[in-house]
Amino acid sequence: MQQSKVPSFDEQFPILNQFILELVDLYRIGDLNSWDELDKEVKAFFTPECMDAMEDLVPGWRKMASYSEGITLTHVMCVFLGVFMLPEFQTLTPAEQQIAKWFVLFHDLDKFHIRGKKDSMHAFNSAMKTANLLPRFGFIVTEQYPELIHSWSEITAQAYIAQAGDAAPKPDNHKLPEILMGIDQMYGENTPAALITRVVLFHISLNIDPAYPTPAQLTPAEIKSFITPSLFRLLKIMLLGDIEGWNLFDSERRKRQNNYAISAFQELEKIIDRRSNNVERP
Repeated sequence: MQQSKVPSFDEQFPILNQFILELVDLYRIGDLNSWDELDKEVKAFFTPECMDAMEDLVPGWRKMASYSEGITLTHVMCVFLGVFMLPEFQTLTPAEQQIAKWFVLFHDLDKFHIRGKKDSMHAFNSAMKTANLLPRFGFIVTEQYPELIHSWSEITAQAYIAQAGDAAPKPDNHKLPEILMGIDQMYGENTPAALITRVVLFHISLNIDPAYPTPAQLTPAEIKSFITPSLFRLLKIMLLGDIEGWNLFDSERRKRQNNYAISAFQELEKIIDRRSNNVERP
């Protein structure tokens, strides 16, 4: 990661950060034992005033939280809770921990949740929102950012393949080289903002959870080309956190899916380690 200051999530979202720390404490002492209990805590925290404040800071937050009685909002809080407790998170540098908090915040920002329908494009759409929002929090952009962000957003939003009938569209991975090049042009290569946007973009592109197969899995060649070791170190946190976000209170399923993920990570690391000369490139 390039040496540039990471805007502090803790300072810009102090009340939310404290709420998550309190959830961690409740979980560890055994006073938070089910999704329903967590859902009550989340709904009590996100009062109308709190929701207004979040919407002002993160446009789209209210819409994300509006689907299916707020299931995605509770999921995102559960991901935060799980990530804060991950051993892999604890080994990150302080700057990397801030980066992790930012990508958890944004990863499902543009996701809809409607029973019987699958939002296969939410990673691409949430990455688009992420790229548009990061500058307002103090992330550094290049001189090209103002002239590129609109066209890049359109390219990212249109990077899908329509499916027959009522099937949801799926991401068009052939557009990824152009999308990734745009991220680097707007933020610089391997910068905190570029890494955050990439993690959001790729967080459902790797098959590490058999219960939620990816709609457009990256091929080994794409993994080798697009995912650097430094990116994978952070992406792994997001992927493990997403598993925690649905299974934290189901010990058997959680264990099963984490075991599957560990095996998948080992194979992914073999592919990434074969990158030519271990060069960090888009």
